[in-house]
Amino acid sequence: MRRARTDRASRVRGLYAVTPDLADTDTLAAKVCAAIEGGARVVQYRDKSLAPPARLAQARRIGELCRRHDVLFIVNDDATLARDVDADGVHVGEDDGDLAHVRDIVGEGRVIGLSCYDDFGRAREGVRRGADYVAFGSFFGSSVKPAARRAPLDLLARARALAVPVVAIGGIDATNAASLRDAGASAVAVISAVFGHETYADIVRNARAIAESFTPPPTGNCA
Repeated sequence: MRRARTDRASRVRGLYAVTPDLADTDTLAAKVCAAIEGGARVVQYRDKSLAPPARLAQARRIGELCRRHDVLFIVNDDATLARDVDADGVHVGEDDGDLAHVRDIVGEGRVIGLSCYDDFGRAREGVRRGADYVAFGSFFGSSVKPAARRAPLDLLARARALAVPVVAIGGIDATNAASLRDAGASAVAVISAVFGHETYADIVRNARAIAESFTPPPTGNCA
């Protein structure tokens, strides 16, 4: 189980696409498919608006799509949902419970990602208590969380000493992703710059522009 978890954590690389709130599951699935075609290596299902049965149905749909294309599938905030849809892991913030309790729910084989904002001490303690990757941000102004606390760029280099993948988040697009990679980020978590487009082709193009900051994305259709 621990080996499976280590293997999963090692896949937190490149474009980490975070889904927007979208009630239409078919539309959401098409957008996720476009992000995968553009090179997303990780997809996080994040929804703050739907009722639990609808969230369960959406998470199952997105999880199936990720498994079909060998993309790491993470659920935001909800450890029980992550377990119930057989996700690769869960991502938790400062209000989402104790890491030991989260581990009890998701089991030893799934990864736990931890939001650390601008706090290196939180990251260090989180890794000590079992977090498999850490996320910092916001590094740039974000339309999703305009009031989010800002993180200094040198935090990414410091975090590399923790020996787990390091994810940068907040206002990231094709113009600044490479600067975060150069500063030490293993991956960049993106919502608007990928999913804030209407057409499939535009999502593929924008995802690819970010993914190429890390490695050339695979070619071929997602569907």
